[in-house]
Amino acid sequence: MAYSEDHIALAAEYALGTLDADERTQVETMMAVDTEFAALVQAWEFRLGPLNQMVGLVEPRPVVWENIKAAIGHAGAPQAPLVLPETPEATVAPPITDDPQFGSAFDPEPSQPSEIPQPAEIRRPPIQPRFGVNDSTNMIALAGRVKRWRGIASAATAIAAALLVTLGLQIYRPDALPNAIRPKPRIQTVEVKTPAPALAPSAQYVALLQGQNGGPAFIMTIDGATKNFTVRKVGAPSEPGKSFELWLISDRLPQPRSLGVIGADDFTARPVLSGYDPDVINGATYAVTVEQAGGSPNGQPTSAPIFTGKLIETVPPASGSTR
Repeated sequence: MAYSEDHIALAAEYALGTLDADERTQVETMMAVDTEFAALVQAWEFRLGPLNQMVGLVEPRPVVWENIKAAIGHAGAPQAPLVLPETPEATVAPPITDDPQFGSAFDPEPSQPSEIPQPAEIRRPPIQPRFGVNDSTNMIALAGRVKRWRGIASAATAIAAALLVTLGLQIYRPDALPNAIRPKPRIQTVEVKTPAPALAPSAQYVALLQGQNGGPAFIMTIDGATKNFTVRKVGAPSEPGKSFELWLISDRLPQPRSLGVIGADDFTARPVLSGYDPDVINGATYAVTVEQAGGSPNGQPTSAPIFTGKLIETVPPASGSTR
């Protein structure tokens, strides 16, 4: 529960002990019915408790106690001595002692009669205030501090609200601020890199891979949008224990690049051309070699190509696009 500044100050002054009887009764009633308010009072007592250790005990002057007695109507009033009731001699047993004041225990007539000592005057101890101070001077000072704390808290709240408004104006309405605190515009330079020309999204390319005897052995198609290629086996005879491997050969590359082993099925699809430039893909020679089962062991052709071919455009790009 959120409490007002008056409730917080009331709890602090209760912890300080500066409230009158009616106010203390009001606070104790609130503590009895509201546990959160009781916790607030206990928190103030915990914060102000070290003040008790900061102030040393001071012996009050004699005049202080005299003023207190005068205020309660006991100044100059004689204190009645404490008198014990008389007891018949038949019921009083002689003291069993050898003290000369009382005589021997077997002496029927003591040397002198016993006297009952009179009690000393009963004095009320000085009242100790709650936090160990001897007058109300420190209490008044602490009450003044509480009021100053309330003023400081109000000022801090106002400053925080002003900062929040200023920050909001800087973000949403910078033109409404004076030039001295108006944020300067930020200039950011962005470098835009033009990507390399790509194959037309709708273009389709095909290469007929054939040997010296003529007739296509494989048909290779490439999609211009995804750069994925598909190799279809047409007339190439399979050799036991051997594999056909596809290669990309370009004068822009230092050595042939393997595009993978052509599978035993009729169609083999690969996405490996996505890392090559369109100029390399369009101008390259595609070749097939016969390698050991599983492909070349060192990443380079181990035999001369037996089928080769180049790409030709079969489907033109869409209208308005460029290659």
